[in-house]
Amino acid sequence: MEGVKKKIEEFIPLVDFIADIMGRNCEVVLHDVNDPERSIVAIRNNHISGRTVGGPMTDLGLRLLKEKEYMGKNFIANYPSRTKDGRRLRSSTLFLKDDTGQLIGMLCVNVDITQAIAMQDFLKGYIGGDIKQDDSCEMEHFATSIEELVHSTIRKTILDTGIPPERMTPDEKMAVVQNLSSKGIFMLKGAVSQVAEMLSVSENTIYRYLNKN
Repeated sequence: MEGVKKKIEEFIPLVDFIADIMGRNCEVVLHDVNDPERSIVAIRNNHISGRTVGGPMTDLGLRLLKEKEYMGKNFIANYPSRTKDGRRLRSSTLFLKDDTGQLIGMLCVNVDITQAIAMQDFLKGYIGGDIKQDDSCEMEHFATSIEELVHSTIRKTILDTGIPPERMTPDEKMAVVQNLSSKGIFMLKGAVSQVAEMLSVSENTIYRYLNKN
């Protein structure tokens, strides 16, 4: 594991390199995927998302790990994301792998395009029509703590059902749990107890739902 850590740390100069080239509207983050609760190893221009070294992985990062999205590809580029204060970002992730092809880290570049979008809206009045943005894919959201990441992911998943937990049937609650599992939320410490509390069921019930997945 120490060797993996050193391998990831070799990319820290690349974090600084990209940040210096792109300027303060570009956040660059290096993640260690072996520790998703404290995955951030290095970060530049963190005023964009408010995150710090030792912060957790994002909801999208967890899903990429869970679904093994990194297999068969080296990166994903130009997907939309949004900060807690509403800034619009265009994000890209480079998958960092060892000699065997196993994922060890992720290098993420988040460009703040909020002002560019505002300028685009301004220009629409002069040139007419829309300048297309591909925001059809799911947005990434940035949490500054593991507790916030777990809570916000659970809350959004429940809200997406359109049914209050107190009115959910056991099958509907099981569907929520299995949905959360597909997002990788149960890779994080304390997730089971939080899900149980928010769905008003026991932790044993959560484990039973997971075993049926």
